[in-house]
Amino acid sequence: MKGVRAKMPRRPALKKPSPPGPKDPVGVYCRVRPLGRPDQECCIEVINESTVQIHPPDGYRIFRNGEYREMQYSFKEVFGTLVAQKELFDVVAKPLVEDLIRGKNGLLFTYGVTGSGKTHTMTGSPGDGGLLPRCLAMIFNSIGPFQAKRFVFKLDDKNGVDVQCEVDALLERQKRDAMPVPKTPSGKRQIDPEFADMINVQDHCKVEEVDEDNVYSVFVSYIEIYNNYIYDLLEETPFDLIKPKWNNCNTPVRNGDFIPPQSKILREDQNHNMYVTGCTEVEVKSTEEAFEVFWKGQKKRRIANTQLNRESSRSHGVFIIKLAQAPLDADGDNVLQEKEQITLSQLSLVDLAGSERTNRTKAEGNRLREAGNINQSLMTLRTCIEVLRENQMYGTNKMVPYRDSKLTHLFKNYFDGEGKVRMIVCVNPKAEDYEESLQVMRFAEMTQEVEVARPVDRPLCGLTPGRRFRNQAFREELAQKLEIRGGPISGETEEQSASEILLQNFPPLPSCELLDINDDQTLPKLTGVLEERHKLRQKLSEEFAKNVLTFKTILRELDSSVMSKENHFQGKLSEKEKVITGQKTELERLEKKIKTLEYKIEILEKTATIYEEDKRHLQQELESKSQKLQRQASDKRRLEARLQGMVAETTMKWEKECERRVAAKQLEMQNKLWVKDEKLKQLKAIVTEPKNEKPERPSRERDREKPIPRSVSPTPVPNAPPVRLRHRRSRSAGERWVDHKPPSNLPTDTVMQPHVPHAITVAAASEKALAKCDKYMLTHQELASDGEIETKLIKGDVFKTRGGGQAVQFTEIETLKQESPTGRKRRSSPSNADPPEDAADSEWTDVETRAKKAMNLTYCCVGILLTFIRLTCCQ
Repeated sequence: MKGVRAKMPRRPALKKPSPPGPKDPVGVYCRVRPLGRPDQECCIEVINESTVQIHPPDGYRIFRNGEYREMQYSFKEVFGTLVAQKELFDVVAKPLVEDLIRGKNGLLFTYGVTGSGKTHTMTGSPGDGGLLPRCLAMIFNSIGPFQAKRFVFKLDDKNGVDVQCEVDALLERQKRDAMPVPKTPSGKRQIDPEFADMINVQDHCKVEEVDEDNVYSVFVSYIEIYNNYIYDLLEETPFDLIKPKWNNCNTPVRNGDFIPPQSKILREDQNHNMYVTGCTEVEVKSTEEAFEVFWKGQKKRRIANTQLNRESSRSHGVFIIKLAQAPLDADGDNVLQEKEQITLSQLSLVDLAGSERTNRTKAEGNRLREAGNINQSLMTLRTCIEVLRENQMYGTNKMVPYRDSKLTHLFKNYFDGEGKVRMIVCVNPKAEDYEESLQVMRFAEMTQEVEVARPVDRPLCGLTPGRRFRNQAFREELAQKLEIRGGPISGETEEQSASEILLQNFPPLPSCELLDINDDQTLPKLTGVLEERHKLRQKLSEEFAKNVLTFKTILRELDSSVMSKENHFQGKLSEKEKVITGQKTELERLEKKIKTLEYKIEILEKTATIYEEDKRHLQQELESKSQKLQRQASDKRRLEARLQGMVAETTMKWEKECERRVAAKQLEMQNKLWVKDEKLKQLKAIVTEPKNEKPERPSRERDREKPIPRSVSPTPVPNAPPVRLRHRRSRSAGERWVDHKPPSNLPTDTVMQPHVPHAITVAAASEKALAKCDKYMLTHQELASDGEIETKLIKGDVFKTRGGGQAVQFTEIETLKQESPTGRKRRSSPSNADPPEDAADSEWTDVETRAKKAMNLTYCCVGILLTFIRLTCCQ
């Protein structure tokens, strides 16, 4: 008969999307350890059975500028300093053991800072066993009578289990007995006194309603995760905690004196469950044997003495209990050889290393490296919990970083719905651990919000229940009947004993040889023996008939009892079926209601999503418009400030320019008024002077070669020969000029004349002419005090204004004046000669004309200046 290999019925071989089933939150419990000394300051108080309060210590409040803030955290249940291990086990671990025997997985781990009592909670102390020995005791108290013989179940190296026949199992046992190596301890051996008090549990807790038609086998393994490497604590290798050295890559260095243990590798089986390949898994048959295996690995676990804890765990310890179970066949004798009916469940008990701060532990060297790896793995666990919580609460689909740490990678199946998860948060209420305890509380509060899918129940085998006890009852009753009748108790020697009895009761046959014809003794003896045999045969036949009747009666009684029990069980089964039918109906109704509510929730979520999207768009639009308005307001303020500056600057500039021009104009007008007053005085003196005393108007001889018709000034030398005219070159020749000559100017007959080459000559100033040139010259004529015409060349620079126009800034004035070298002399006439009448009129006309021209020149100059001021202001 070949062995049958079973697969773990956790999920199908191919992961397919299944409808979301019911989920349970991660059960988080809190345990507060007692203070080390009565005079220590306490920062954690138990408020009620589910709430603790943490407050900063006095020194912390002083350091934080007097801030005082009390925080309360809620858990599924809180265990104070006086709670016993049994009470903690009944609430936290007992349901996990019940699920283990029912074929479901479970994960229990302790979490907290260094020295908070995690190892004590998991392992216990002498006389007060922890959760681990109590779990083992409950398992063996429940399945003790139903355990299979050794090697009936055999684990393979791919996280599966094989079922062997009795012959193969017997061969395995014989091979094990023949091995010279020390065997695993049995229940009959003396218990090691070092841990005897830890497993001496007196309450004899067990699981109710264990399937009695199954056979069970327990396998245990013990690993540690040290510096993010997995090591087998049950492996038979030399192990020294002092000699190993580590290189820069954080891996062990081999040398001749020390061979470090080989780290194990995590793999994924065909059902996508994680397991440690090559890990030692020991089959145990009692609590003592299992705990001795654990204690053997516990001695190899890495611990060290730190400033915070005398025996601080430097690695994460994982003790794995696997329970293989399979139903009996229809006769109740042998294990059922169907792989679909074989179940392998697992309970993992994890003692996490405590998080610590290196500035408090004063760690260095290997201790510092260990602390860094411990904190890193715990941080990865916290990150995975945060991502799971975010995915479940907000509907995101972020990848959970299980592979960042061996610890989270090993137990990722539990968080994906492979079993129940429970965590015990251990805290130390002393004031020195306030910061670390606060972080632990926050992590525990966040962990409670993560939900894990509820594991499914294993399928029923479909065979008649009670097979084992019916077979045992039949064997016992048959043995009793045979014992009463003097028959054998053992059924295996029944045939042999009956034949021996039959041969012993029959008399031996005598010799049948007839050696003489007269022999008359042989036949009578043979006849007598045959008659005795015939009588004995008849007697045995009657006895056999009686035994048959008796056996038939016993069978009928057994059949009647079986029928009555079957009827009883059928009645109970029908009642259970009715209850199940009612519950199914109620479940269908609730499922319909749940679907309706889920549909409504989906609609509301979609509506809320739409509203949130609209709200987000509106907020974005509002923010963009607000930013735009702010930019516009800022630009407006900058433009206003700029314009105000420009206006102030331009205003100040033009105020100064106007003041300067007004002052210049006032001075010029005053000069002109003074000149006018002088002219009027002279005119008045001339007018009021008597005619006989009136001097003769000097005559001017005109140039005959170039007569100047409108010349009013006499030539300096009347009888001088004609001279060739020469032009005076301006000092600014070579630049582009605007030569402004008003039409009221009179031509002079001087030899030197103003001349500017490449000039634009205009009669009136225009913007078009000014735009083409960079210099400006105004030719202005006025009457001097001596009666001669004085020509002024007023020069200036042309520049562009900010408004795009043109403006002129006057820079210098050149004066051209004609004078007689001997001074001006009036011509006199004979005293006795009366001047002609027309001469007097001519003299009066000449003076009046000169006065009018002087006034016209003055008004023309004022008009030109006003015109330039208007042009400049307009530009």
